[in-house]
This record gives sequence, structure tokens and C-alpha cells, in this order.
Amino acid sequence: MDENEIRKRLAGCAAEYVMFKDDEEENAKTTAEVSSSGNVIVFPDFEKLKSEVEKMRTELSMLLLERDELQFVICKNIETEYMLKLGSIEYRAYEAQCAALRLKRKIELIQAKKNRQEKVIISAIEETLDNEFAEYQKQLDEQIDKMNDALKRSKAEVLSDEDNKELKKLYRKIVKALHPDINPDVSEAQVQLFDNAVSAYKSGDLGTLRIISEMVGNNPLPEQHKDAMTQLVEERERLQGLLKSIRDSIESIKSEYPYTMKDILEDTEKTEQKKQELEGILEQYNELISIYKAKIEEMLR
Repeated sequence: MDENEIRKRLAGCAAEYVMFKDDEEENAKTTAEVSSSGNVIVFPDFEKLKSEVEKMRTELSMLLLERDELQFVICKNIETEYMLKLGSIEYRAYEAQCAALRLKRKIELIQAKKNRQEKVIISAIEETLDNEFAEYQKQLDEQIDKMNDALKRSKAEVLSDEDNKELKKLYRKIVKALHPDINPDVSEAQVQLFDNAVSAYKSGDLGTLRIISEMVGNNPLPEQHKDAMTQLVEERERLQGLLKSIRDSIESIKSEYPYTMKDILEDTEKTEQKKQELEGILEQYNELISIYKAKIEEMLR
């Protein structure tokens, strides 16, 4: 065999070796994606996304706890303190306002009858006023209900710091496991269980929360398969929307009554100023009531 023929054969072997090596690398790449059992091996991108979603779930559970604590504990405590310190004078001021507005409207109805030279029937006018001022009466009744709730809450047993800490810890665990926003696939029975947990948290029922906590665990994230990445991406987008919604809700609660009374109640001077302000309003409406009553007596002579 001459030298040129040997070189050709060596070149051919080299080419075959390169092709064989490429096939081996491709096969190795494939086996990096699928194990011998046929299960997909976890890759860094999937694990990173899974970790991100888990962190978002944890953050959401913390925000939900913060929101519920604001609604069911902090705001309730603020409202209780407000009603006990200022609720009675506020109620009397609002009651006087309603009475003054009703008398003013009564004058208008009597004058309308006189202008049309019709007989003034007070019972009929009072019935009209009852209908027109039904919403005012409803709000007065709601104020009474708030006062009753405040009185009841002020006499309720207060949890110790240790029990209160456990209450929050258990509730957060239950929120993470059962809250429909975090776990959209929970069953109707699980939703009912969560509602019971909310009621127990509102009332500081530590025993009930302990029982429910024993029944639940964390909802696992999907294992990797061909649709898992898509599911995680969708879950991340869903959680992003929920996180924004809950943050907005927290800000809204902090911008409304009763949370807005927090600064007033924490400052004795501001509390006294608010009380004097309400007493001034009450006095003004009582003066109007006297004026309107005198006017009505004069009109009915």
C-alpha cells in the first residue's frame, strides 16, 4: 500500500471518529435530560423558578396575615378604644344632627302644605319623614351595635404575648395551606375549614386553630414534567397580581376608619381635642333643634 493510500485511509478514520464523537456528545446531552427510569432530571432554570414561586407564596401568606391582623385585630382594637373614649359623644352628636335635619325637612313639608292651602296632617308628615330618614336611623343603629361590640370586646379575655404569638404562627400556617388565593384548587370542604380558621382567629380561639393546624400541610409545587415550567410561569404571574392586590388592600385599610383614629388615640391631647370638637358639634345641632322646634310651633298655630 503506497503512502497516499495510507493517508486517505487515516483521513477517513479521522472523519468517522469525529462523527462518532458528535453522536456520543448528542447522546450524552440527551441522557442529561432523561434518566434511565424515564423521569426528567431537574435543571437549574426549573429549580430557580420553583424557588421563586415558593418565595412568592410565602410572601403572600405573610401579607395575608398582615392584612387579616389589621382587619380583625388592630382595627378592632382601635375601634374598641375609640368607641369607649369617644363613641358616646360621637353618637349623641350624630343623633342631634339627624334630629335637626329631620326638623328642617318637617318645616319644608309643612310649608309646602300651607303654600298649596292643604290641611296639615302631622301624622302623615311624620310617616313621610320616617321613610326619608330610614337610612339615618340605620346608621344610628349601627353606631349602637358598634358600641355594644366595643363593650363586649373590652370585657373579653386577653391573650398573653406567648399565646398571641402562637395564634399568629398557626394562622399563617393555615393561610399558606388553605387560603384559596394561594391554593386555587382547594376543595369546598377545605374552604369551609379555612372559614372556620378565620372565625377562630377573629375571636382569638387558639384551641380551634391548633386543631385545624394539625389537619393541614403545605400545598406542594408541581414536579418537573413537560408542562411544569408552563404551570410555574402561570403561577408566578398569578401570584404577582395577588401580591399587588393584597398590598393595595393593606394600604386602603390604613387610609380608612378606624385605623385613621390610631394617631388620635395614641395622643392624649389629640383625643381631648377630638372630644371637644364633637361636643362643639353637639351643641350647635342642639341649638338648631331648639330653633326648628320653635319655628314648627309657630307654623302650626
